[in-house]
Amino acid sequence: MSARETVLAGIRRSLGVTGGEAPRRFEVERRLAEAPAGIVPQRGQGDLPARVATFRAEAERAQATVAEAAALNDVPAEVARFLREANCPATVRMGTDPRLAALPWPATALDVSIGPSDGRDLNAVSMALVGIAETGTLALVSGADNPTTLNFLPDNAIVVVRREDVVADYEAAFARLRAVYGKGGAPRALNFITGPSRSADIEQTLLLGAHGPRRLHIVIAG
Repeated sequence: MSARETVLAGIRRSLGVTGGEAPRRFEVERRLAEAPAGIVPQRGQGDLPARVATFRAEAERAQATVAEAAALNDVPAEVARFLREANCPATVRMGTDPRLAALPWPATALDVSIGPSDGRDLNAVSMALVGIAETGTLALVSGADNPTTLNFLPDNAIVVVRREDVVADYEAAFARLRAVYGKGGAPRALNFITGPSRSADIEQTLLLGAHGPRRLHIVIAG
């Protein structure tokens, strides 16, 4: 018996069940099939303008910076502005996301490279699956389109989220994931990112960039 089987057998003994009971199996299968939502907080609810306003307020409260672009094509100019004003090199790395690849990067002075980060990149651009208004959180999926390394290794993480992709809560984010990829087809990792990396482990002194990017800049586009 493996360690996993030993643990599960102990749980079943304490509950007085075998795991083969028809009502229990039916309930598990029903919940997997229907994916019912639990209690959902009201904070992120509302129409799209309300969700975007809440998302922005919560993201800024978590020490991210937020800018809005009228259209996706305006994103490169906003990225260049952010890096210039932050006195950062005019270089960015991004994945193969076709939405980012189609943008007018040559119209800027940015030097764009493609692929995952090896830890030596200072700036990266990724595309979020959704933004979550409830907590100002970004949901990003892994893959060649948006490599996970770009979210955690560079000093400056720039994440683009389409305006219409700002959802109310985590339940809506998981619903979008299932709608886009289908059950069983989701990418290997789904990362939730709220603000830049931070730690206050040492003497309760807040330090940004402790385990990841020092800056998180969000561009809401559209």
